[in-house]
Amino acid sequence: MTEQVRKQADFDVIAIGAGFAGLGLIHHIREAGLSIRVFDKASDIGGTWTWNRYPGAASDSECYYYCLTFSKELLRDWSWSVRYPGWEENLRYMHFVADRCDMWPHITLNTKIASATYQEQDNLWVIRTEAGDQYTCRYFISAMGMISEPVMPDFKGMADFKGPCFHSARWPEGLHHAGKRIGIIGSGATTVQMLPEVAKTAAQVTVFQRTANFVMPAVQKPMTPEWEEEIKANYEQIIQKCRNHSFGMAFDSPVGRNLANTPPEEVQRILEEHWPRGSFRFVFETFDDLIVNAESNRVVGDFIISKMKERVHDPEIAEILTPKGYPFFAKRPPLDHGYFEAFNRDNVRLVDIDEREPIIEFTETGIRTTKQHHEFDIIVLATGFQAYTGAQEALPIRGRNGLLLRDKWEDVSSSILGVFVSGFPNMFMITGPQAPFANLPTSIEQNIHYIVDCIKKMEVDALDVCEPRQDAEAAWTAHTAEIHQMTLMAQGDRVRSWMMGANLKDRKARVLIYFGGANAYYDKMRQSADAGFPEVEFRHSA
Repeated sequence: MTEQVRKQADFDVIAIGAGFAGLGLIHHIREAGLSIRVFDKASDIGGTWTWNRYPGAASDSECYYYCLTFSKELLRDWSWSVRYPGWEENLRYMHFVADRCDMWPHITLNTKIASATYQEQDNLWVIRTEAGDQYTCRYFISAMGMISEPVMPDFKGMADFKGPCFHSARWPEGLHHAGKRIGIIGSGATTVQMLPEVAKTAAQVTVFQRTANFVMPAVQKPMTPEWEEEIKANYEQIIQKCRNHSFGMAFDSPVGRNLANTPPEEVQRILEEHWPRGSFRFVFETFDDLIVNAESNRVVGDFIISKMKERVHDPEIAEILTPKGYPFFAKRPPLDHGYFEAFNRDNVRLVDIDEREPIIEFTETGIRTTKQHHEFDIIVLATGFQAYTGAQEALPIRGRNGLLLRDKWEDVSSSILGVFVSGFPNMFMITGPQAPFANLPTSIEQNIHYIVDCIKKMEVDALDVCEPRQDAEAAWTAHTAEIHQMTLMAQGDRVRSWMMGANLKDRKARVLIYFGGANAYYDKMRQSADAGFPEVEFRHSA
């Protein structure tokens, strides 16, 4: 790096987002001998776990691999209390990492970024805050998270409702919901977690469902001393399992065992054996062909539906809760902590707003449907997120010639490996569009290794510009689309799944996820780094 450029930059790296990605970046950028500043608009670190504080909010990945792995001491010294930690425990863990690794001097909270602009004449990124402050850096990194920008519905009369009405990811601090009449719009993973908890104390809870989900058991359990000892004695193996698994999880894959080639009685035995174990293991430790073979997918889908119906007393409610018209995993399947049993309570109601009883409007006191008026004290909008691209599009990010990232992604959210975007030099994304949908800490750390290796190359070789190649972007986008078409996930747009961006009214559905397997994706990043990052052009300042 030239002395002139080093003097011009306030920081070598500026990252936005102080969740897993921001904390991981602080560690690895410091290890590379560079300066970093991480900004976050929240009042605390934690990313997902500082925003999502609704009752029942918890991880869907098991605790012992839903964590950062760069430090053996952190892995040794932190103890989890349960298999799936709630938001409070996850947030305590994030503070533990930041405290032990002295990360706080590199973090600025309560700071909303107003714009990020590439300054071509100096090969710098200019970051401006809403308070009017301005900072420059050589490398700009989006660490804002793949599911962080809420989607708000636009029902008629929403502003008329007199009670609290908010997105589930912005649960008001100090809100008392006990004894209240609560309406929840949406029936995805958030509601699956929230409903059992809210229903315990609410006077009444009404769930407005658009699309029924395939829901699998979580099987929560406490962390015992014996289990913890086993985990900590085998962390190297656990980390390698995550690195080499198709969804970044510490699972044993049933390599070569396809449902299509297994006798029916053996299929049922395997499914029954794995169902009580809980977690996504039911998908990834049973059969290899569930997302590529339609008949195999149907068999497993029917099995899940049969298990769901066993737990709902009212046949009509069970029928409404039954997913129809799309394959298992075309929507992200939630994990259950008592969701179906909640519908057996006298104070819980279910409304099918897709076909039977659409919402007409909000009123001062509730929600009017085509059949009746529902009175509420509180309305929760569990209406999901703009996945993969939402945070980047909400922030004006401008690359070469003032190109706005949102405009570039109007039709196709293209990238190179979900990390680089052509036209945006010296900018990196962590788990951006066309990256896998996998256990996030695993993918985040693999992304960080790749990004930091690229930055190290530029530092060692005194390079000033990392220019993502348009042809490489086109190739990765085409490859991602080709892989997608080979799976049953190509039918995801039928259910308006956020995994395809099909939950957005103002954007057409698109391929947001690389379905070739997280392990294959990690291999591709490693191959790219070992080859000197051929997907980008490096050069010195003009």
